[in-house]
Amino acid sequence: MRSFLSAASAVLLVLVALLTPLSALAVWADQEIGDTDSYVATMAPLAADPAVQNAVADRITDEAMAKFDAGPFQEGVRNLLHEAVFSFSGTDAYKTAWNTVNRAAHTAVEQALTSDNGDNVSMDLGPVIAQVKQQLSDEGVPFADQIPVERTPVTILESDKLGVAREVFDGLQIAGVWLPVATLLLGVAAVLLAARRVRALIGLGLAIAAGGALLRLAVTIGHGLALDDLPADVDRPAAGAVYDALTETLRPTSWWVTGVGVGLAVGAWGVGRWRGARARGCSPALPLPEPGAPPRTLGGRVSGG
Repeated sequence: MRSFLSAASAVLLVLVALLTPLSALAVWADQEIGDTDSYVATMAPLAADPAVQNAVADRITDEAMAKFDAGPFQEGVRNLLHEAVFSFSGTDAYKTAWNTVNRAAHTAVEQALTSDNGDNVSMDLGPVIAQVKQQLSDEGVPFADQIPVERTPVTILESDKLGVAREVFDGLQIAGVWLPVATLLLGVAAVLLAARRVRALIGLGLAIAAGGALLRLAVTIGHGLALDDLPADVDRPAAGAVYDALTETLRPTSWWVTGVGVGLAVGAWGVGRWRGARARGCSPALPLPEPGAPPRTLGGRVSGG
């Protein structure tokens, strides 16, 4: 029976190691990606990211230059317009428009990850273009008033594997905060079932630390997979910046979880050493003989006289 409980404890510790990264991802999917305000706040810093600014400027410039012909000055006008749009991307008006765009895009992302509506998610740069046109026109930039303000979709997610992503995301959202609670309960059960609980605590700490390391590995591998699966016409530096922004909280979370696990393991090991030293230091001595009692012998030799 004792060996069975020890084996069950070991199995539970393995489950803790595997469920720890999934628990972090479940909270991330539910509280950050699944919440509109959190999503917008996560994407907001990208308004100041050079790679994203350049990608947006390229898209707006291409859209504008496709609508009119400047003759022999076409390339010069294009460069001027691109530089003007890129400069505008550092203003507060641009940041406001960027947040508006991402608030609308979040709805599209949620629909794509929770329904079967195709394998493409895009964000409409129309509000950004409207702000760009107004700003550049006020500044007297040539041809700025000819920039067309219309729906301008930009692909932010496209994959033939989106069906798998839907299933994973849906499962993580359903699990939500309950998966971390279940993982914690499994860890407690592993310690209670173990014959040597100090060792089990050390194992629990190592399992949690391993889970944190697995989470960091998953974020790193996911970055490569996300970029490899993009169409050729998608700006990869910008896409990488978007991925890094969306997973920004997962990286410190992985280090924090790993640190907690290592701290628990080291603390449990220290308690075990302290208990062992205390037990050795308090071992009972032979009692003194009472007056008049015959002397004790040790190995045939008189003792206590």
